[in-house]
Amino acid sequence: MMPEQADRIAALEVLVVDDEPDVRELLAEYFRTRGLRVATLSDGQAAAEALDREPARFGLIFSDLQLPGLDGLGVLRAARHANPSAYVVIITGFASLDSAIQAVRLGAYDYLTKPFSLGQIDVILERVQDRLALEAENRRLLRQLDQRESADSRTPVSARLDAIEARLGRIEALLRAAANPDATT
Repeated sequence: MMPEQADRIAALEVLVVDDEPDVRELLAEYFRTRGLRVATLSDGQAAAEALDREPARFGLIFSDLQLPGLDGLGVLRAARHANPSAYVVIITGFASLDSAIQAVRLGAYDYLTKPFSLGQIDVILERVQDRLALEAENRRLLRQLDQRESADSRTPVSARLDAIEARLGRIEALLRAAANPDATT
């Protein structure tokens, strides 16, 4: 992993939402050992409120599907509403094809079934890092393109202004010569 990629992922704050304390603490500790800032919550309603209160705070969200209050899909909806660029991963011990399809349709970045391995989390983090790097490269290239287009659009204008200035200079010289015919002889 390149240093700038590590910086991009480290800039993300992670929100872990799970009603099982062991899972919540395992994920929190895992992310902390990777240098990430982590907040944890045990219910979906508290997560939705935190996302609403600070929309840009969390860039990576891991939410259990079955939560008290608001379920994981509700957390996903709240996250997508608050911060559409956030990466939301749904985790569940009760996986079904229907819930997986619904999560993906709502914009989940990934869907994990319990029990999951930390290696699976590593893969997700690597994919997020790669995506962040691609987004940063895309922004850089767009800036370069804008700068080139801006410079290209100025070039014809500058050339036209230079040509006009040269013509004006010749006209001024002709007018001076016409006004004072003795000065040229």
